[in-house]
Amino acid sequence: MVASPTGSGWSPTAGARFFCTAGRGLEPFLMREVRARLAATQVEYISGKVFFTTCSDLNMLKKLKSAERLFLLIKKQFPLNVSSVSKGNIFNEMQRLVNDGPESWLNAISVWKNLLELDAKKDKLCQRDANPLKRKVGENDVTNLKKLKTEQMQELQESRECQPEKQMEEERVEQGDFLMNREKSQEAFQNEVVKAADDPSQKDLTFRVSCRCSGAIAKTFTAQEVGRVIGIALMKQFGWKADLRNPNLEIFIHLNDIYSVVGIPVFRVPLASRAYIKTAGLRSTIAWAMASLAEIKAGAFVFDPMCGLGTILLEAAKEWPDVYYVGADVSDSQLLGAYDNLKAAGLQDKIELLKVSVTELPLPSESVDVIISDIPFGKKFKLGKDIKSILQEMERVLHVGGTIVLLLNNDHHRRLQDCEQSGIPSNSKGSPTDEPGIEKCLSPREKTDLSDTVSSSSKASSQGGLDKMPRVGSLAPVECYQVSLGRTEAFICKYRKSHSLGLEQACCCEPGSSPVGQLHSSEGGCTGPS
Repeated sequence: MVASPTGSGWSPTAGARFFCTAGRGLEPFLMREVRARLAATQVEYISGKVFFTTCSDLNMLKKLKSAERLFLLIKKQFPLNVSSVSKGNIFNEMQRLVNDGPESWLNAISVWKNLLELDAKKDKLCQRDANPLKRKVGENDVTNLKKLKTEQMQELQESRECQPEKQMEEERVEQGDFLMNREKSQEAFQNEVVKAADDPSQKDLTFRVSCRCSGAIAKTFTAQEVGRVIGIALMKQFGWKADLRNPNLEIFIHLNDIYSVVGIPVFRVPLASRAYIKTAGLRSTIAWAMASLAEIKAGAFVFDPMCGLGTILLEAAKEWPDVYYVGADVSDSQLLGAYDNLKAAGLQDKIELLKVSVTELPLPSESVDVIISDIPFGKKFKLGKDIKSILQEMERVLHVGGTIVLLLNNDHHRRLQDCEQSGIPSNSKGSPTDEPGIEKCLSPREKTDLSDTVSSSSKASSQGGLDKMPRVGSLAPVECYQVSLGRTEAFICKYRKSHSLGLEQACCCEPGSSPVGQLHSSEGGCTGPS
């Protein structure tokens, strides 16, 4: 048994070491985000993970958008040697993850406990500050009751006239209850951890080990075998108790041919699981990454001509609120799903929806500042027209200097290359190592032994082995990233309009009116479910 954590405890100013998991190809987006949002230092990466040091509290850590999950780092070291050694020796190597340097485990628990306590104190302060406002509101109870009665009568009348609206409101309340229960569950979990970790011996701390194995070690051991070995070592070393159903603490271990990583999940719910998205469409981390490339500025007109369930617009509106957002689609079911998502997120007044075709956009030429869109891959929804004709219509409505960010599959990319007689090299920004102050997560020795493996992995992720990115008319390629959508590979491509096409405006707007304002009364308009 080792002693309790050294020192008087962790302080926010000292900083802590974390790592996030990320979808393949999203590492450069995540590295930029932790530096910008968390003022992170010592930013490093290995395939699928980004490591960093930050002084940020839980409230700020929750705001990460390009990460899948967030972990407090316990250990990061070389991979286990599984070649030409017995199983018994390998088991001993696994146990050394716990037995060598046990203070790193206890220090991580101490940091985790202090993060939770700091978060709880801030919540109490916020609740205390809110109390005077509640008392002030109470002085006008009579007026409020009259107002409430009037509103209830109006709601009763509206419910008689529009039953579907009532059903949607009930769904919204259910969504709110779900989010409230989710927050309460997380709060109860945090309180349990703090209580158990406060014990100097930490014998009341319960834990569960989650393992992920790949490469050579996965051919020799199952994740369950690894978890059992690590679990026994933790019980012997610290006296913790195993609890597979409802533990205070979850230990995450990832073993492969490149590294061995051990950490503690900071939140039970993955960061990528957005509470404000009712019906999932495009992966939220991909949608946010696309929006982050688009150079969205306050007052801009941002348009998604194939919005589907509206995930891209939702992610963009949450991050950049002072913008005019419009989404369009030809599918009634997709628009209804998008509207439900907007309402669940409280953004139905921030984003307008239209039922129009992407090849016949009822917008003036050069009227849009930014276009962001996930081009359908043809598995569920087919384009029906050539990809180039779709891009030409997007090109027409985009103003000079405006940006287009598209998610394309291999087939789309190949079609564009076939249509183009010449191309230009992809921008070097696609490589994670081009970010200033960011280094690969390798020591000098690791750089010698493992640089080929990691370098080839990062290059494949950012450029996908493509030498050229096609130019489309006046749309000049800027950046291209290869990303993973699970079983499917795709490309996030950014273009900038370099010059005017010399086309006259297809339709005119009155001065001061929005480019799509004239459509609200037309047959193609759709601002809510019909």
